[in-house]
Amino acid sequence: MAPGLPTAMDRPHFIGIGGAGMSGIAKILAQRGAKVAGSDAKDSPTAEALRSFGATVHVGHAAAHLADDASCVVVSSAIREDNPELLRAAELGIPVVHRSDALAALMDGLRPIAVAGTHGKTTTTSMLAVTLGELGREPSYAIGGDLDAPGSNATHGAGEIFVAEADESDRSFHKYAPEVAIILNVELDHHANYASMEEIHESFETFVGRIVPGGTLVISADHEGARELTRRLDGSVRTVTYGEAADADVRVLSVVPQGLRSEVTVEFDGAPLTFTVSVPGRHYAHNAVAALAAGAALGIPAAEMAPALAAYTGVKRRLQLKGEAAGVQVVDSYAHHPTEMTADLEAMRAAVGDARILVVFQPHLFSRTRELGKEMGQALTLADASVVLDIYPAREDPVPGVTSELIIEAARAAGADVTAVHDQADVPGVVAGMAGPGDLVLTMGAGDVTDLGPRILDRLPK
Repeated sequence: MAPGLPTAMDRPHFIGIGGAGMSGIAKILAQRGAKVAGSDAKDSPTAEALRSFGATVHVGHAAAHLADDASCVVVSSAIREDNPELLRAAELGIPVVHRSDALAALMDGLRPIAVAGTHGKTTTTSMLAVTLGELGREPSYAIGGDLDAPGSNATHGAGEIFVAEADESDRSFHKYAPEVAIILNVELDHHANYASMEEIHESFETFVGRIVPGGTLVISADHEGARELTRRLDGSVRTVTYGEAADADVRVLSVVPQGLRSEVTVEFDGAPLTFTVSVPGRHYAHNAVAALAAGAALGIPAAEMAPALAAYTGVKRRLQLKGEAAGVQVVDSYAHHPTEMTADLEAMRAAVGDARILVVFQPHLFSRTRELGKEMGQALTLADASVVLDIYPAREDPVPGVTSELIIEAARAAGADVTAVHDQADVPGVVAGMAGPGDLVLTMGAGDVTDLGPRILDRLPK
């Protein structure tokens, strides 16, 4: 076994191994020499990639898939208590380990950077992974999405740095002990787990309290929720703020759009520093500045980090170009919270100018739609026209009275042009009938709306 592999995880079994977070941990364990097995509801390219690392991946969930000699069973918060493999683990007395505990164990003995916030975690974690790799630091990383380069959501690197996406949705980020923590923003989300902003702030305070002695917090100076969190801290942790605010420690002086890129200038240690971010949008530029500050906190000169950041070319589902047909570009976005929707639509508007933007939006979760449906509808006013699908339930059961109609009504009340489509099979034809040369189609949401991009391209005239 490779050094650093926890003995209790030398033969792990993952329930839901194909998930973004779970597959990353499974990959790293396999690369470290563990005998990895697991199951997922359906086969996928992710499952096939895991098999290439030597993992055994079963399709479907069944008690027989769990080997009697498994050292532990790894689960996420999405796994239900009646899962047959989980029940079998109880019968056999096999320890059950939450995904966050497994990830925390993998970071032990390294120099962790944990990236937290309501929005932008995957992008910022990816930026750090790519940039540190470009600088020859060979980091380990675990990301909630697949990079365009180097083409993986996780890897076991030979270096001493471990970059991890820190998920606040179920408070699992309380398990980590980072040397550097990034907090990009603090907003109310994940309504099934948090009842108020007070609970959100308390949770982030706990996360900050996990920073190791002598470590650093990098936090936004622009987002009010982040500023409030900074005011609540007791000053025991070294804090570096970044953003456009006049009092930011790393101040963003300008973000100049250059097509699908941006030129960013910051004031760092009293001197201007200009670099290129190879993805569009002010929010992505700010993510890059957070990554710059985190690298500096680890002792990497900003003058080295800045040019290397240009090597980051994107992560799948974060304004990812899926293709072009008949003069129409199709781009895919993971945005599912109103703030994210607004940021991505503003980024696309800056990139395409006067071209029409057509959105295909799939709401994600009944609880989120119930609480933020009006704001989602208002965000869609930034598009020239939108198609809204039914709610993608993910782990939730339906809630009476909560449908995508809440979003549609709010959008129309705000003056948006919105079409409701209930059958996804109809979407490619509807969009093909709406789009013309020069238009941009943006598929948006955290569910299976991502599958529609290629189908829309196939329906457009050749």
